[in-house]
Amino acid sequence: MKLLITGGTGLIGTELIGRLRDKYAITLLSRDPEQAMESFGTGVKALKSLDDVSDLSDFHGVINLQGEGIADKRWSASQKARLQQSRWDITRSLTQRMQACEQPPKVFISGSAIGYYGAQGDEVMTEDKTVDVPDDFAHLLCADWERLALDAQSATRVCVVRTGVVLASEGSALQKMLPPYLLGLGGPLGNGKQYFSWIHLQDIARLIEFLLEHDECQGIYNGTAPQPLPQEEFSAKIAKVLRKSHFMRVPAWVLKLLLGEMSQMLLTGQRVEPARLQQAGFEFEFSCAEAALRDCLLPASSSEQNG
Repeated sequence: MKLLITGGTGLIGTELIGRLRDKYAITLLSRDPEQAMESFGTGVKALKSLDDVSDLSDFHGVINLQGEGIADKRWSASQKARLQQSRWDITRSLTQRMQACEQPPKVFISGSAIGYYGAQGDEVMTEDKTVDVPDDFAHLLCADWERLALDAQSATRVCVVRTGVVLASEGSALQKMLPPYLLGLGGPLGNGKQYFSWIHLQDIARLIEFLLEHDECQGIYNGTAPQPLPQEEFSAKIAKVLRKSHFMRVPAWVLKLLLGEMSQMLLTGQRVEPARLQQAGFEFEFSCAEAALRDCLLPASSSEQNG
């Protein structure tokens, strides 16, 4: 069976393709197809754009992971537009192509993020929670992204994954957090009471594979581990795993000065739980933050796989 994957050279896409390439014939979209095919080797085909795909009817499933990194740059007006266009345009195009197919793909899995929930304090956010945060950019970005994907339900089975902060040994947000800890200057952000909802890279790839292969699954799914933590507790676990001190606190005003509007994502957070995934029978390899951090930060010596 054939799969089409957008965003396949990103952190999640690379892990996912590694899991799926022995079971599916994979075509991915990449701005540099030759480099992508060289990276993945034989068995993975790369095209430059959706315009190079003649007919989506050839594919069993479509997995849409494309989108510029939300924390890569300060949120200027032009950067906000790039964040929107990098998500909305490809999702709209995929949906329209599937709606026009005589025999559309059997499943469409599309990305979103827990930023959809906005600032909700310590209230537990499961997939059935309705939120209204009209002044929150991340919420508006994700809400329209999801709407464009869910429009494809008229043609096929659709799953939307609201991903939390992905933890990995390389290339994830975790690496950007480490320098202060490595200097012995680690500590909470702001008051540290805001919740931090995370997921191990292996588990986000595994759950996408799970949704791909379970025909009864459709709709919204939270792509987060079942044990979100207050940020100060998560921060303390990083320090513990690295055997470093944990006493510095980054004041909220410093983050606001450095990051502007984007700082709200770090200072408010969301307490997200994957209720629908667990109800569907998905089992996490890494449900405990300390086990996940040990695997990412001490991979050679880590033997703990769950907690």
